[in-house]
Amino acid sequence: MIPSIISDLLIILASGFLAALLCRFVKIPMLVGYIAVGALIGSGGLNWIGSEHHEIQYMAEAGALLLLFSIGLEFSLTELGRMWRSIVLGGSIQMSLVTVPVAFFAGLSGLAWQPALMLGLAVALSSTVLVFKTLSEYGQSTSAGGRRSLCILLFQDMAIVPILLLTPFLAGQSLDKSFFDYLYLLLNSAVIIAIIPLLRKVIRSGISPLMHRLQSPELMVLFILSLLGVFTFITRMAGLPPALGAFACGLVLNGNRLTGQIDALVLPFRETFSAVFFVSLGMLFNFKIIAASPLLAVATFLGLLTVKTAAGGLAARLTGLSWRPSLGIGLGLSQIGEFAFILAFAGLQAGVILKSHYDYMLVFALGSLLITPVLLKKSLGLMTDETGGDISDSTAPGALELEGITRAMIIGIGEIGRQISLHLETRGFFVHAVDLSPVNLYPLSLQGITTLVGDARDREILERARAETAQLAIVCVPDDRVAVDIVKAIRSCNPACSVLVRCRYRLTEETLQKLAADVIITEEAATTRALIGILTKKDIL
Repeated sequence: MIPSIISDLLIILASGFLAALLCRFVKIPMLVGYIAVGALIGSGGLNWIGSEHHEIQYMAEAGALLLLFSIGLEFSLTELGRMWRSIVLGGSIQMSLVTVPVAFFAGLSGLAWQPALMLGLAVALSSTVLVFKTLSEYGQSTSAGGRRSLCILLFQDMAIVPILLLTPFLAGQSLDKSFFDYLYLLLNSAVIIAIIPLLRKVIRSGISPLMHRLQSPELMVLFILSLLGVFTFITRMAGLPPALGAFACGLVLNGNRLTGQIDALVLPFRETFSAVFFVSLGMLFNFKIIAASPLLAVATFLGLLTVKTAAGGLAARLTGLSWRPSLGIGLGLSQIGEFAFILAFAGLQAGVILKSHYDYMLVFALGSLLITPVLLKKSLGLMTDETGGDISDSTAPGALELEGITRAMIIGIGEIGRQISLHLETRGFFVHAVDLSPVNLYPLSLQGITTLVGDARDREILERARAETAQLAIVCVPDDRVAVDIVKAIRSCNPACSVLVRCRYRLTEETLQKLAADVIITEEAATTRALIGILTKKDIL
């Protein structure tokens, strides 16, 4: 007889695959499919999965940890230091402007102030995982709006610890015990923060060169997963959320020569476990709650989205953005995040909130997560209409007209080339990605993008990449001399192809202009956002 954990996992993975396949076919984000199919197979739908599936939840938690680990890989301590004002100011304003009105209206409905406050704090949280994943897919994680969105989300993640420790107060437990718990966690947090720079130095000077010499993906995977496990175990033992340990581990491994390889090697694990995570979230959806009072449910749902959009927009505006991109940020943060489930469950266990309150919050949270990709796509249109201070107008390049273009070739798959490839692929382009390193190409091949290992200066490589039929070529290599040679090769192979090229030095611009490069963008302006921005606003929207 097959153990229930095996059959449940097979059903989840198969359902997730079919949902992702359908989403791919109709060109909507796969996360929508994961949550929707989870609601379909869960206890509120077809009831294919048993109510007791704790082992599945462990796998789902692993997916969330790996996604937060990836967020840590994207950030550096230097960037976090520069953005501390946006993190503290934007995050505190956003959470306050959501918690207060939600708690107030919950109190008017008859709840005591303790459960009202707990539900308000839970609803204030947005989905770091979903927002970050969507921003990365559209190449906006490094834009002004994307960074401010992530600043607010980081504050929310860091606020989980003190909010969890509020539970004993709200439940009427010992004040002295809670005070010492705060002090204990504060000391533990300070120790973990203090060792991050030390570990970064050890890895950069010792472990990173060793791993580079060994050239063993197997050893690299074992090292990454072991370090991630140690960090999450230490934070759990210290009374801190394991999610913060995963984020700290990403920070430790950020900024060295192995960072790109680490991201590529972790990608298969991250995508598999995150699929289980989002399908499992969808399984918590209960349609009966909506059916009992549909008008009240819809009105409450729309009210929560409105409050969260307004709060996020005002918080972003007060960090220095203009109103239009700020509204886009508010719209993108309007969902109720996955950590809200953790807070609500802690309140349920402590007796602060009732099971009925918990079920209602789950329905609203999952409903908001379900429509978040659509809202985020709309919000990106608002966020990308302005530079937000990232790039001066003097360095912004002209736009390429993409009307009728369906085939693109990306040469040089670093961080920018990878995000550009994903952006074009999600817009419906047929993309060929070319790079000298198979490690750089591996994440794109997992996304279904056609990849080719080789030197694009070689005519044979260009022919294998279908350069003669490509309508758009984007060159993102770090060496200007190599870029010039690649543009020459492309022009000899396909004179009609539109060519966008990134160059490091302004002295190279004249040479590239003589080679009839359509758009040239210099190093100081060559961010992911800038390159996506030239692909016409119509394409982005």
